[in-house]
Amino acid sequence: MTKEKFIEVSPGIELSVKDAGSGDALVLIPGWTFGADVFHQQVEYFSKTHRVVAIDPRSQGKSTISLQGNDYVTHARDVAKVLEELDLKNVTLLGWSFGCLTVWEYVRQFGLENVKKAVLVDLSPKPLSIDHKNDWVEGSLDDIAGAYTSSLRSPAGQRAFITEYATEVMVQRELDAAELDWLVGESMKTPYYVAANLFAAGMFSDYRAEAERVNNSIPALTVAAEHWGETARAFMERTAPGSQLEILGGHLMFWEHPDRFNELLETFLNKEE
Repeated sequence: MTKEKFIEVSPGIELSVKDAGSGDALVLIPGWTFGADVFHQQVEYFSKTHRVVAIDPRSQGKSTISLQGNDYVTHARDVAKVLEELDLKNVTLLGWSFGCLTVWEYVRQFGLENVKKAVLVDLSPKPLSIDHKNDWVEGSLDDIAGAYTSSLRSPAGQRAFITEYATEVMVQRELDAAELDWLVGESMKTPYYVAANLFAAGMFSDYRAEAERVNNSIPALTVAAEHWGETARAFMERTAPGSQLEILGGHLMFWEHPDRFNELLETFLNKEE
């Protein structure tokens, strides 16, 4: 049975947290503007064998909309507060998209003492680079600048941005109207002015040192979308040779291909250290 809890991470700021199952802790952190509901198929599956905790970051999902702390430095502190409040030890942290930034920032601030394993889903530790043809990045400088300066300046702009991203990048098949409405609606729970701040905070991040530390210190799994396959593999071979990389689906592969993703994750979780 999944319980929804609200945990105060700073005065007046509550995070909505889904808590299901028992056993080793698997903590799920969604990406830009999304809430924990995007992981519903992982919560249902893994709560049979693990204690699964899925977090709505501040200003996302059902968590409090805040004018402060809409960055990954604060998001990591919020995660630390959730782990403390729920008394979670030796956790596996799974971040999707910009949720990976939260994982790496958590490691920067709090180290690996309480982290058993890490799963990084479809994001480079340096999302923006002037060498966008060779590095694993989210797009060219001009494309990223255009998204920030035009698309994320109004609700209509955010809606158009996430609609295009959902249909062109997040999944590989054609979404039906209800699915697209749900994905866009989840993103739109975050106001455009917060979405813009989170976008900029994420794009200007550089967690290569933390990613290297994670890959060299604990069992870590990186899952990249197929459209990044060759680029991600070359990047990982340069920065983390020998680390585990799997290629699957689009950006939202765990939602579109839950059986295949869950199988990959289950194998990783059950693998002896």
